[in-house]
Amino acid sequence: MYKDLAHIREKSAFIIDMDGVIYHGNSLLQGAQEFVEWLSANNKAFLFLTNSSERSPLELSQKLARLGVMVDPEHFYTSALATAAFLASQNPGGSVYVIGEPGLIQALYDAGFTMNNVNPDYVVVGEGRGYSLETLERAVKLVNAGGRLIGTNPDLTGPVEGGIVPACGALVAPIELATDTKAYFVGKPNPLIMRHGLRRLNTRREDTAIIGDRMDTDIVAGVESEIETILVLSGVTSLQDIPRFPYRPRHILEGVFEIPDSPLNQ
Repeated sequence: MYKDLAHIREKSAFIIDMDGVIYHGNSLLQGAQEFVEWLSANNKAFLFLTNSSERSPLELSQKLARLGVMVDPEHFYTSALATAAFLASQNPGGSVYVIGEPGLIQALYDAGFTMNNVNPDYVVVGEGRGYSLETLERAVKLVNAGGRLIGTNPDLTGPVEGGIVPACGALVAPIELATDTKAYFVGKPNPLIMRHGLRRLNTRREDTAIIGDRMDTDIVAGVESEIETILVLSGVTSLQDIPRFPYRPRHILEGVFEIPDSPLNQ
């Protein structure tokens, strides 16, 4: 595996995925706490940029706190926030039908959108336990009636403690098939969310690295945004998966535990 830890440590800013990088579900991954402590101790700018749309930045901060890692809410940015910002730029004060969790719904409310299950401007799909045949049927009906289909992110699967579960891309697919419509996905690897991340960090792409566990979102997002890429093998991607893709990460690590310059990693 190629890795230049000294070069990685020289970066002044990091965009970091969460699921599969920092935790699996409610289980903290090896070295995650030490990595966050290293970021703070070395005055690194950092942003947890997650394709998950379920939780708000405050909820993500509280989740990490329950796992023993203290990070302020301003260090989090989600696909829900990016989706709300994108829609607000396209159609201020519009209406939406949402399949998703409170983090997505609150982001849309905060951006000035109203909920509408009759004739919405957009049908917005994120991850959610409320996904059912009934919501699927309504989404298909509304898209066929003119609602524009938006997905918070294209991830087909996501890692949890027990393995892999369907994610937003898999939940949107039946609606796409039934309506002969392609959703517009706002989360990684869309350059929109990467630009949002860089602006929040107030950093240049040359000084930044992205850390993620997915070749098809995190790594391609970095490649297309010309941000240095670090793939960790603690999530959904294995070494055997990498040759299937036409692009490569700059660095490949077992996990973020390798990054802090502790005696064990010298």
